[in-house]
Amino acid sequence: MTPDEHWSRYSDSLLRYDDLGFSLDLSKIDFGPDFKSGLSEACESAFKDCAELENGSIANPDENRMVGHYWLRDSKLAPSEDIRGEIEEAISSSKTFANKVHSGEILPPSGDQFENVLVIGIGGSALGPQLAADALATPGAKLNPYFLDNTDPDGIDRVLAEIGDGLAKTVSVVISKSGGTPETRNGMLEAMHAYEKAGLDFGKHAIAVTGPGSRLDKFAEAGGWIHRFPMPDWIGGRTSITGIVGLVPAALMGIDVDAFLDGAAAMDAHTRLPEVEKNAAMLLALAWHHCGSGRGEKDMVVLPYKDRLVLFSKYLQQLVMESLGKEHDLDGNVVNQGIAVYGNKGSTDQHAYIQQLRDGLNNFFATFIEVRKMRDGDSPEVEEGVNSGDFLQGFLRGTRSALYGNSRESVTISVDVLDARSLGSLIALFERAVTFYASLVNVNAYHQPGVEAGKKAAADFLGLLKNVRSTLLDSDTATAEEISGKVDGDTEDIYHALNHLEANDPRVSAQRGASPAEDRFSAAS
Repeated sequence: MTPDEHWSRYSDSLLRYDDLGFSLDLSKIDFGPDFKSGLSEACESAFKDCAELENGSIANPDENRMVGHYWLRDSKLAPSEDIRGEIEEAISSSKTFANKVHSGEILPPSGDQFENVLVIGIGGSALGPQLAADALATPGAKLNPYFLDNTDPDGIDRVLAEIGDGLAKTVSVVISKSGGTPETRNGMLEAMHAYEKAGLDFGKHAIAVTGPGSRLDKFAEAGGWIHRFPMPDWIGGRTSITGIVGLVPAALMGIDVDAFLDGAAAMDAHTRLPEVEKNAAMLLALAWHHCGSGRGEKDMVVLPYKDRLVLFSKYLQQLVMESLGKEHDLDGNVVNQGIAVYGNKGSTDQHAYIQQLRDGLNNFFATFIEVRKMRDGDSPEVEEGVNSGDFLQGFLRGTRSALYGNSRESVTISVDVLDARSLGSLIALFERAVTFYASLVNVNAYHQPGVEAGKKAAADFLGLLKNVRSTLLDSDTATAEEISGKVDGDTEDIYHALNHLEANDPRVSAQRGASPAEDRFSAAS
């Protein structure tokens, strides 16, 4: 292709939303002349499915729930006055509460103002606020963010050590719809222990974001927590960032939640239009379909050329993979659908895995994210006539060209600036692209049976672990096979339980044999 042909193709394929400072470049996607027309009926059906979703149809039949993340940024779309009121109250109450904390109307028992916010959650209940914090929160502005998003004791210790003496000035936000999610519950109990160890009353520092009447809601009420925010059941964790889950932490951090919601609403308005060539989300879904042959045959590599968007790849990993990774389609057929997502940031990736992307297996397509404005203020030259931002732009354009020169396709998404409004628009874009793609490949984007299966298996192992511990304490010494004769469970799982106990319970020791089958474990009385 000649330079003139490249230019013509770029100019013809670029879609711009000037009100958002946004553009979508699909010139490096080789759709072919008949690809879009061949899916015209599927696109019409996807537009209809999304419209029904926004109108309040049951989108998650497993739990008989609507899916209403689109209503969160435009409450007029809500299917009932009650839901509209919930949404508007969530926005108002999150901002009002944050203003009271910032102004000192709400204080910790010490009388000093809160300086930190510790968000305790898992999955979308933590990842959305983490993305917002990393992309938008500025040091020294309002409350400094910290996160407990796993049940790893060492990770918990690291976060609490970073907060240190600041715990007395830290407000904790515990986020769980049911209140029964183990990782969140564990993080909460670990935080409570840390507060109590410091002589602090956790309840006087704590906020709950949870379902009304949940275990967490009742626990928070009994503990006299500062405030409880109701979480609706029609919002899934991976699409909750524009709801109360995202708004409370964002407002406490000082992020402009109105601008964030406005950006999402503006992108929703553009991508609600049932015209393929003017709809960025549908075009994005079609690019995914084309690159993966509608079967997820290629991975999506997300390359944001902005340090503050390093978590965007991780955010999209959950949004896309949890939504689209399904064994069965809507007709019950085994399809094993999904798109694997990974990424870090540019130009760091050019010194990591770009070598393989260009010269190795052609099993991916790239999604470049460009933020045109590099920084506020002037940039010093690092070479004559060139600054650091010039280099970053050069690396983006060079990598994009080098990949396409070796038949590696890519999408490039650009925004003028990275701020609350543009981040909201990017999140809304990918949310609707996921909805459209799910319709195109006939899967349910809003349930997660695989996640539930993993939770059940984990619960089974914890039950086994308890039995192994009690059985070992009653034995002099035993191998995994000998324990399996007394405990109902898989011998390998029993062996892993014994190793876990040996590493973490000071009463348990191991004598290693020639193989795992010969390892003997004992417990001190």
